[in-house]
Amino acid sequence: MAGILDGVDQRTKLAGHNRFELLLFRLIGRQRFGINVFKVQEVIQCPPLTQIPKSHSVICGVAHLRGKTIPVLDLSMSIGLSPLQRDESNYVIVTEYNRGTQGFLVQAVDRIINIGWNSVKAPPSGAGKDGYLTAVTEVDGELIEVIDVEKVMKEVIGSRDEASEQLIDDSIQAENDLILVVDDSMVARKQVQKVCDQVGVDYETFKDGQEAWDHLRQLSDQGIKVADKYSMIISDVEMPRMDGYTLASKIKNDMQMRDVYIVLHTSLSGVFNTSMVQKVGANEFLAKFEPDLLIQTIQNQLKRYHGQAV
Repeated sequence: MAGILDGVDQRTKLAGHNRFELLLFRLIGRQRFGINVFKVQEVIQCPPLTQIPKSHSVICGVAHLRGKTIPVLDLSMSIGLSPLQRDESNYVIVTEYNRGTQGFLVQAVDRIINIGWNSVKAPPSGAGKDGYLTAVTEVDGELIEVIDVEKVMKEVIGSRDEASEQLIDDSIQAENDLILVVDDSMVARKQVQKVCDQVGVDYETFKDGQEAWDHLRQLSDQGIKVADKYSMIISDVEMPRMDGYTLASKIKNDMQMRDVYIVLHTSLSGVFNTSMVQKVGANEFLAKFEPDLLIQTIQNQLKRYHGQAV
């Protein structure tokens, strides 16, 4: 897969246009799955793996790449399918999530497609691997399943949901404040909710950008100013129907909404985020699953919202 990440500038231009690129791959059988190209550093044949004693059964071992040691997870096992062969017959997708690098073992890598988020739908409800899907889309008459990698990472590697107690600022009176949370991942929504509970601030949640945008338009049509109702909006980037970049761009281009403070809260922790956030007019970028940073971001904005020094 040499050159798979060429043309980064072109991919950056997709921000705010509700489009992205999906790397297609297979696990067990003919079903194809997808992962956002922005999360992918490279694709390699499975290298020799060093076993880790008493590690989670899904962790194949660690690989040594360019002076770094990264965990490699069997993505097939992670979602309840049969394990893959842990040798050079398979491939490893090296990714960056939440400021960390990890590899996902897959059976085969197919190709990259350019697709609109409006053609990506929420997954059907069901048991088994369906519980690990965050979205589905159709390509060439075939259903492509997008795995909820955040759920996989939490189950296998783990993460803290609550911020450190010493970071809670008791001087903030947030009883009358309201935060809008937009994220398609139940895992991510719950983490934001727990941190909001620690601060003592109420929240409303929506599962994708389109759902949130329809709600905001309805408020605007009723003469309600978004910045008066919500102290801030915390939105994921990758979501079915409408992504966070497009949602932020729409809000900031609307005269009735543009004053609201928007934080893009995403596991896309690569080098592209600063320019993307600036392009769509969001106020801040924040890596997911960093509860200490999240509580500081929320508290700082609540202080600004009420005219207090930060």
